[in-house]
Amino acid sequence: MLSLASLAALAGAHGDALGHATGPLRIAERTFDVDTRPVIMGTVNLSRDSTYRESVAVSADSAVRKARVMAASGADVVDFGAESSTARAARADAATQIRSLIPVIERVVKDDILVSVETYEPAVVEAALAAGASVLNMTGVQHEDHMLDLAAEAGATVILCYAGGANVREIVDLPIDGDPVPGLIEHFTARIDHARSRGVDRIVIDPGMGFYYGNLTAPDVRARHQARVILNGFRLRTLGVPLCNALPHAFDLFEEEFRTAEAFYAVLAMLGGTGVLRTHEVPRVRAVVSAMESLSVEA
Repeated sequence: MLSLASLAALAGAHGDALGHATGPLRIAERTFDVDTRPVIMGTVNLSRDSTYRESVAVSADSAVRKARVMAASGADVVDFGAESSTARAARADAATQIRSLIPVIERVVKDDILVSVETYEPAVVEAALAAGASVLNMTGVQHEDHMLDLAAEAGATVILCYAGGANVREIVDLPIDGDPVPGLIEHFTARIDHARSRGVDRIVIDPGMGFYYGNLTAPDVRARHQARVILNGFRLRTLGVPLCNALPHAFDLFEEEFRTAEAFYAVLAMLGGTGVLRTHEVPRVRAVVSAMESLSVEA
């Protein structure tokens, strides 16, 4: 059971990491103090295979409309993806992704909305950055050097997502026994250093709680592991870069109220020091962020 006592025990065990500053998050010409308030990243899915139906855009017009609504509702940046990461989703090659993404990105950036593109294909990265995207949500490592070079040349912000295989569409098992944080620190320390060596200086890390894993198919096991990693996020802040978490929607826990799940996980994420909240439910998460900013347990 999640309790104040268990949270106090977590904080007590890792007190050296509490309050560790990560520095500002820079996206294009904007700077965000994520140590004070997390950035809200809205999610628009251009693949009809996405399990979160409310975020699926059925056309370019639909995607643009959704992005505008998200921005008006409090999203600081909108993340577009053209290939679902679910296990049974159809794969979309680079050309297909480009055809879906570029017309949308070109229109959305004209509204002065910060755009992120989720991909692991260098051709998609190159086209999206040229169209005006300012964040690369990098969900694969097979072509990491090429993508990092493109991001460095464009001055883009890069989200380094945990990937057990060549990309997050490869179904692998996730280490879930024992403390997950040391392995994540080792993984991201090497990748942060490598990204900087390629000229990327705007870096965010994502421990990959929004992706599918072969040994996390049981909904209760998955939900518990996601919560655990998210609450332990403050320990990853010692790497000195902002932390992004995709907020789970945990259908089996919330059932018909699943659209409130991401707002619930936003509370855990903020307690855990997350600097970028990736969500399909922007208005609900924005309300949680505002409430967390306003409330205090101090006398």
